[in-house]
Amino acid sequence: MNKILSIAKKELMASFKSPTAYIVLILTISLFNIFFFMIIDEGREASLRDIFKVMEFMFVFIIPLLTMKIFSEEKLTGTMEFLMTTPTTNTAIVLGKYLGSLAFFTLMVGITVVYYFIIEYFGQPDQLTVLTGYAGIWLEGAFFLSVGMLISSWTRNQIVAAIGSYVILFLLYFSISFIRYFDGVAEVLIRYISTSTHCENFAVGIIASADIVYYVSGIVLCIVLTRLSIENRLWR
Repeated sequence: MNKILSIAKKELMASFKSPTAYIVLILTISLFNIFFFMIIDEGREASLRDIFKVMEFMFVFIIPLLTMKIFSEEKLTGTMEFLMTTPTTNTAIVLGKYLGSLAFFTLMVGITVVYYFIIEYFGQPDQLTVLTGYAGIWLEGAFFLSVGMLISSWTRNQIVAAIGSYVILFLLYFSISFIRYFDGVAEVLIRYISTSTHCENFAVGIIASADIVYYVSGIVLCIVLTRLSIENRLWR
């Protein structure tokens, strides 16, 4: 456990040493602020439901920038080979890197909690809906991070890793747009695969076990596949 936390801390510190992370963080929060005040000014509603939708949409574009170097940079510089020869297990390496990235993402989302206090000052927001909305956004972001980490473990090129993550996340997020062309089992499958379907339930205060299982199982699957990926000799 100590090794996992040590790697997570190292990964988090590496994020703050990267200008890309600062640019992404500042740009993300700035855009969130703009959309928040636009939504509040136009709707005049004491709710964060619409801003959650904006955050969800933007994470599709932002998270690949955060995950593209998790493993690809290590492979490019050759430090991954050194890390895998240490007493640290591959599972600890994957979990540590994932938790480090998740901590940075949690910080990013945590900064937006100020939105709740702003709307509470001017109105009476539903606290449960806000809480479940943040839970949904966090779970979806955690899932997106695991997908990005998996793609990053497949290549030593950060641009390729980012593009690969974009393709997968776009399919997961926008698949619901094609549901009208299908019916029966295919329709049910597409509806379940779509991340927006599950996050939407959280945004309106609905916590369903199927949504939690969707995100948690997706995260676990990506972590397991990432571990298998770094063990595969073809990966090297």
